[in-house]
Amino acid sequence: MTEREQWLGLTVEAALDPELPICDPHHHLWEYPGSRYLLEEFRADLAGGHNVASTVFVECLQFYRDSGPEALRPVGETEHVHQLAAGAEPAQPRIAAGIVGFADLALGARVREVLEAHLEASPRFRGIRHATAWHASEQVHNAHTRPAEGLLLDARFREGFAVLVELGLCFDAWIYHPQVPELIDLANAFPQATLILDHMAGPLGIGPFAGDRQAVRNEWARQMDELARCENVLVKLGGRAMTNAGFGWHKRNRPPGSAELAEAMQPYIEHCIQAFGPERCMFESNFPVDRASCSYTVLWNAFKRLGRAYGAAERAALFKGTAERAYRLLH
Repeated sequence: MTEREQWLGLTVEAALDPELPICDPHHHLWEYPGSRYLLEEFRADLAGGHNVASTVFVECLQFYRDSGPEALRPVGETEHVHQLAAGAEPAQPRIAAGIVGFADLALGARVREVLEAHLEASPRFRGIRHATAWHASEQVHNAHTRPAEGLLLDARFREGFAVLVELGLCFDAWIYHPQVPELIDLANAFPQATLILDHMAGPLGIGPFAGDRQAVRNEWARQMDELARCENVLVKLGGRAMTNAGFGWHKRNRPPGSAELAEAMQPYIEHCIQAFGPERCMFESNFPVDRASCSYTVLWNAFKRLGRAYGAAERAALFKGTAERAYRLLH
């Protein structure tokens, strides 16, 4: 047992509402030095008592091809995850029932070859995430794709984005909250596209934003209200347990429980649901990134505490229906 697992084990809860069906639309599988989270680790988290019926894998720079054209190397991630997922069935849940890979949209029209290769690699392939989370502060860690400032506005990027839309694929957007206006511009430029915003636009609580949580939330809320007018945008409800949110749970002697998590996340999640509606919102684990602060079972308990404010049909959308529709998951 790792030191992280020992720490997570200090706060243990039974799964609340264990019969409620869940689609987890955002998780990773990776093996970095000192950080292993593959099927074995994910299954251990899934065994905590929640009724997870299906999941969506999201790119994380893993399993790339080690030869061939540079632009096509990310297709190796889709190939590898497809093999893992197919080998895990017919066991439940359906892990990686949908796959979100990576393709460099800054290739412009030349990205078509990459997207078509992803589609050929797996019938589970649903779209890409080209992470563009960026901030000028050195205290804020920019996205793993090393994006340039203002990439969502770049003409070459949008040329590639048009190909994505033409092929009927969705786009996962990973940005920080000051970049919401850029996403609004992109969504308005491509009203026929399906854009899925990860982690509620990641309201920052570190670096220049540390200690200014209310001001950040006020500005974030105003921008999210404007984004909600773009009917082609959906939102993943989660990511608040990431360390860049600034709550500092990962530094404590023991992890928070679901009641504390729910209280901290409530202003963000409720605002999104009110602005976008349950039919455009979906709870997400963002594991193992959010595992820095809490266990999988405790995190979904927090979501379920927040979900109790809504009716049965709304809960069904928030926990499963919206995600399955957005990613066109097979049954």
